[in-house]
Amino acid sequence: MAAPSLLEQLAERVERLLLRHGELQRTNTLLHEQIEQLTRERDNLKSRLGAARNRIDALLDRLPQEASAKESE
Repeated sequence: MAAPSLLEQLAERVERLLLRHGELQRTNTLLHEQIEQLTRERDNLKSRLGAARNRIDALLDRLPQEASAKESE
């Protein structure tokens, strides 16, 4: 059996590169989807954190008023 010609070697290499390119495109798409999901999750957590901070601030604002009311009794 004769060694593959240069053209056959190049064609085989191009085929492998095309397969690898397709794999990388699929991986890239999956990674972009993961980034979008994690970004949404992060934004949701930031929103929840902001709401929790607001609730804590409201509770802290009430503490001195309640303490002052008890002292005046």
